Amino acid sequence: MSSARKPTELDDFLFDLRGYLVLEGAVERDLLRQLNDEFDAFPRDLAQGGWYRGAQRRDYTEATGFELHNVVEVGTPFEQLIDHDAWRVYARHYCGEEGTYVQGSFLDECIASVRGAGGHHPMHSGGYRAPLRTQYCYEHGVFRCGQVNVLIALTDIASDDGATMVIPGSHKSNMEHPMAQGFESYARGDRMDEVPGAVPIEMQAGDALLFTDSLMHGGGSRTNNRGERRLVIYRYGVSWARTRYGYQYSDELLARVTPRQRLILQPQLPIHPGDDRVPEEVVFRTP
Repeated sequence: MSSARKPTELDDFLFDLRGYLVLEGAVERDLLRQLNDEFDAFPRDLAQGGWYRGAQRRDYTEATGFELHNVVEVGTPFEQLIDHDAWRVYARHYCGEEGTYVQGSFLDECIASVRGAGGHHPMHSGGYRAPLRTQYCYEHGVFRCGQVNVLIALTDIASDDGATMVIPGSHKSNMEHPMAQGFESYARGDRMDEVPGAVPIEMQAGDALLFTDSLMHGGGSRTNNRGERRLVIYRYGVSWARTRYGYQYSDELLARVTPRQRLILQPQLPIHPGDDRVPEEVVFRTP
């Protein structure tokens, strides 16, 4: 019997209305400890573009802090997050094209984020002219989100810790925020703290923030000088997608994970000219 959490009618209502949900106590204490142990071991002097156990350092901006992409390759604790019971059904429900021949979610990005004092993540996204990759849609009684993000807090994150900030409802906006100018705003490093309508989402260690990527969001300024703000970010998309930056999951990882985890990492197995295997629709392989 699966113990996975499932979206309730209230969850669906609030997700449609606000664009986000907070899943309290999502990650169990033992796994939280293991993840923090892994964070302790990250080489903070790793150069931009450098590799650590199959993950690459790629900081979004100078202010966003230390960020490891493809972090699922680092170790077992990160593998456990691929199909974690606290959110795997949510991801499939909101962005997994339920009831179609391509049903099933795909792990698009997986990032470890470490931020010290003064850091922040510039404002971005929003429903106005959103790319198809991240657009929000609820139509004919089903959700068709391009991407759903799960941000797992490994430390307590209050407003002064650089809490993620969102503008509730902005995923459905048909107007551009007066302070937003697409990529120009992001390139300027505009801070979410200064954006009217933005609210911080405070979390306890182990909580997860789940939201549609078309929601206008960013990381508030971290004014706390103590310790680090630690997050793991897993982005899920439709089963026919590819990873945003072209990262490929290693053969070793794909051979090691469970069948369900592999379907999320690689929903459709590659077919090369001359292969004997006849492909099936993804929906027939989804457990």
